Amino acid sequence: MSDLTFNKIAGAVLATGLAIVGLRELSAGVFAPQPTDKPGYLVEVAEEASGGGAAAELPPDWGTVLPAADVAAGETAFAKCKSCHTINDGGANGTGPNLYGVVGGKPGLHAGFAYSPAIGAFSGEHPVWSYDELNEFIQAPQKHMPGTKMTFVGIKKTEERINLIAYLASHGGKLALPAPDPSRQPGAETAEAPAAGDAATPVVEGEAPQASPAAPAAK
Repeated sequence: MSDLTFNKIAGAVLATGLAIVGLRELSAGVFAPQPTDKPGYLVEVAEEASGGGAAAELPPDWGTVLPAADVAAGETAFAKCKSCHTINDGGANGTGPNLYGVVGGKPGLHAGFAYSPAIGAFSGEHPVWSYDELNEFIQAPQKHMPGTKMTFVGIKKTEERINLIAYLASHGGKLALPAPDPSRQPGAETAEAPAAGDAATPVVEGEAPQASPAAPAAK
C-alpha cells in the first residue's frame, strides 16, 4: 500500500471520528434535561376523615319491602346464579347446592352436596337462613362467611337483593312474613315530635322569663 493511499484512509477515519464526537456533543446540548421548579402535573390523593368509617347500612324492613318486591325481577337476578345452582323442587346439585327451600332452611344441610368446613362453622352460629342472613351473604359471600367455596362476588344493589330473596322465598320458603316495623315507616320520626303548643318559650339572655298568662276567673 502506498503512502498516499494510507494517508487517505487515515484521514477518512479521523474525519469520521471527529464527526461522531461533534454530533454527540451537539445532541447533548440540545436534548439535555432542564430542571423545573414544579412538576408538570400533580396527582392529589384525598385523605380519609379521621372521624371513622361510614355508618353501617341498616337491614331492610322485610315486612314492608317483601310484599312490594318484584319477583319477576328477582327471577332475572337469579340468572347470575344458574351456572352453579338450581331452584326447582328436587333439582340436582351443581357447583353449588340446589336452593329450593333455602329461605328458612338450615345452612349446609342440603342432601348430597359436599359443603366447605366454613359453612359447618357458620351453621353453628346461624342455624337458619333468615332474611337478614341471606341479604348479607348475597351482598358479599366471602366477607359474611370467610372460607366459603362460593366465589361469587355478590350483589351490591339492595333492591336487586330484595327482589332475589323474594324470588327464593317463592320456591319453598319456610319463613313467615314479618310484620312491618312501625319505627321504620315514613313519618315515624315526625309523629313523635312535640306539638307546637307544647314547645318551651325561648328565653333571651338578659331578660327574665315571662310567666304564662293566667286563665280568666270564672264569673
